Amino acid sequence: MNRNEFLRLTGVGITGLAGLGAVSNLYSASPKKERKADKFKLGLASYTFRKFNIDDTLKWAKQLELTGISIKDMHMPLNSSPDDLKKITEKAKAAGIDPYGAGVIYMKSAKDVTDAFQYASNAGVKMIVGAPNHEFLPLVNDQVKQYNIMLAIHNHGPGDSLYHSPIDVYDKVKDLDKRIGLCIDVGHVQRIAQDPAEMILKFKDRLYDIHMKDVNKNTGDGVPVEMGHGIIDIPKVVKALRKANYAGYVSFEYEKDGDAPLSGLAESVGYFRAVMKMT
Repeated sequence: MNRNEFLRLTGVGITGLAGLGAVSNLYSASPKKERKADKFKLGLASYTFRKFNIDDTLKWAKQLELTGISIKDMHMPLNSSPDDLKKITEKAKAAGIDPYGAGVIYMKSAKDVTDAFQYASNAGVKMIVGAPNHEFLPLVNDQVKQYNIMLAIHNHGPGDSLYHSPIDVYDKVKDLDKRIGLCIDVGHVQRIAQDPAEMILKFKDRLYDIHMKDVNKNTGDGVPVEMGHGIIDIPKVVKALRKANYAGYVSFEYEKDGDAPLSGLAESVGYFRAVMKMT
């Protein structure tokens, strides 16, 4: 199903996507099917609102009914005091949003590793979304055991020499503690001409987080676009998540329009919800 067919079926014209209210109606207009509720939940990668403060970020996440958030360091600085970290995560909880993770956090030294786990522990998050240098994976393994905090390693696609693909991540973590797994970024998977749905199914046993987005090309120069404008087969991704019995967060990371991301994010969330209902 391409985007035009989708819009025809839902009865929403392209011009109707301009406002947040119209986008919120996108999924409610779609045909309903009787089926079990999905195990996965919809969340936000806070990098989407990198030019805005945490208060606005939480307000907009709540407005879009996103129930979890992975907090990037511009919203929860790595050098924050334990008290300040707790205030930020408690603020999220007060808004009805689960601060389930922090990251992406890069770990290029042993100190980066130990600092990251202390930071996550002080914040009270359950997961770090990270990218540790390969030589520090044994230390990461020890820290996971010490703190009982999960690590989901993020693939960054073209130009990433550490974790080019989810395949690279899995090869490095398969013999480590089971709490170390993958955060699959579907956009970066598509940009290296791999199939995000196949990666979800292939690595379902160690899949702990999803960064959801759409891109316009299968190549390294592909750029983020509103969901449904790009080339990722979103219905196939939804089916893969269900087949994998994925029960974590599908967190939207809308990287386009950094100065004004809300409308594009809202369109993407609405499109994804409509696909969930129609698939």
